[in-house]
Amino acid sequence: MTSQTIVDKAPQDAAPPSGLRGHPWFTLITVAVGVMMVALDGTIVAIANPAIQKDLGATFAEVQWITNGYFLALAVSLITAGKLGDRFGHRQTFLIGVVGFAAASGAIGLSSSIGLVVAFRVLQGLFGALLMPAALGLLRATFPAEKLNMAIGIWGMVIGASTAGGPILGGVLVENVNWQSVFFINVPVGILAVVLGVLILLDHRAKNAPRSFDLLGIVLMSAAMFCLVWAIIKAPEWGWGSTSTWAFIIGSVVLFTLFGFWETKVKEPLIPLGLFRSIPLSAGVVLMVLMAIAFMGGLFFVTFYLQNVHGMGPIDAGLHLLPLTGMMIVGSPLAGALITKLGPRVPLAGGMALTAIAMYGMSTLETDTSSGVMSIWFALLGLGLAPVMVGATEVIVGNAPLELSGVAGGLQQAAMQIGGSLGTAVLGAVMASKVDSDLPGNWAEAGLPKLPEDQAAQAAEAVQVGAAPVTADTPPEIAAKITDVAHDTFISGMSLASLVAAGVAAVAVAVAFLTKRGENAEAGAGAAHI
Repeated sequence: MTSQTIVDKAPQDAAPPSGLRGHPWFTLITVAVGVMMVALDGTIVAIANPAIQKDLGATFAEVQWITNGYFLALAVSLITAGKLGDRFGHRQTFLIGVVGFAAASGAIGLSSSIGLVVAFRVLQGLFGALLMPAALGLLRATFPAEKLNMAIGIWGMVIGASTAGGPILGGVLVENVNWQSVFFINVPVGILAVVLGVLILLDHRAKNAPRSFDLLGIVLMSAAMFCLVWAIIKAPEWGWGSTSTWAFIIGSVVLFTLFGFWETKVKEPLIPLGLFRSIPLSAGVVLMVLMAIAFMGGLFFVTFYLQNVHGMGPIDAGLHLLPLTGMMIVGSPLAGALITKLGPRVPLAGGMALTAIAMYGMSTLETDTSSGVMSIWFALLGLGLAPVMVGATEVIVGNAPLELSGVAGGLQQAAMQIGGSLGTAVLGAVMASKVDSDLPGNWAEAGLPKLPEDQAAQAAEAVQVGAAPVTADTPPEIAAKITDVAHDTFISGMSLASLVAAGVAAVAVAVAFLTKRGENAEAGAGAAHI
């Protein structure tokens, strides 16, 4: 067979592949191109949202769904998509994911209504879910055990750089071309990934890969994930104590329980629950959730801090995050080498400790903090995140059997998506609570007239993102006072949210000591020599 090989526990001294097909490093380049599209799209669109809102006449709630629809589809379908790769081959699912993602991107650029934009964003999320676990499955099967950490390190570097670089590229495209270009750019990237995939990727199949499909398991898992992520997305609007929020949370718990019961009865389950008997794998999943809560939740406020408090444009704000991006780019392959030498525990614990310190440092930022001081904390955060992105991924994928590498990759990505959503929602609630508590007192201390209840609520919403609730006809002296109050109140909220994120990272340090090197990493070894 030219494009498929059966892999069980291949010997370390298997012959290397001939030519390009199946070559490990070319495989890594290929999947990196595809993964870059998905990671970039997670943040690049945020910069385009204001332009989309203005051009299509959308409401704020509709614009929120440009992001929420994408992440909801991605989170709900990741594990199922991983199983599809295990069942039908990671090469096929990767290529389908790339084609679908690029086509959906082009369709968004051609859309003339906000409804079409949101619909195609959901399709983007579904195809992105096919692509991401398949990429990890291909790396898992292609690289020898002693090189897997380095490969995942470079893979993590691509994701980190793309995620952090999204706002910069988005700012350049929106300011100099148009918002449609943010989506059209995925089309040539997707074509390149497909060409490389057809020429290079080899579809490794585990000998005992699943032959049937757990349809009821897919329905139960997808419904449970939907209820959980929906509750997280809507909680800021509904309130964490509302009946609607808790109805969806309880519904997700019930559905997860039914899913777990069903998985013990079906012959070939969607997720064999025996996977979680592996303490290192379970710890890796928890660690990924905690890391995403601290990182994505904390970073959410930093963009508002740079743009609304310091008055930076999108490009300038993105450039100020370069120390974070740079440290992730430099640190990820180094972390892979370090984890290969020492094992994951010490690098993971050290990375989360650095993340906790960086988040604590970000809690000390003020309205007049210099770029140099900000850069120190951003760089430290990137340095802390690098070993966690690499190590937790290897722990999850490496401790799963080869025939479940797609499901393991889906677990890793789902954990990150849920953690990121939780971080944004929970830390957003912390920010909102702090603003609601401090704003009336700060407003009165500045000698400003008390606002009516409806205007006070609108002012609090603006302050939660660092904006000053002033209008064009507000007298300059009053506008200056309002701006000072808004920024000081926002800073107090961001400080508390950053401290909570630091606490989450500190808890993750303890979880990191439960991890260990993947016991099954050798299953995919020998597919090639490097």
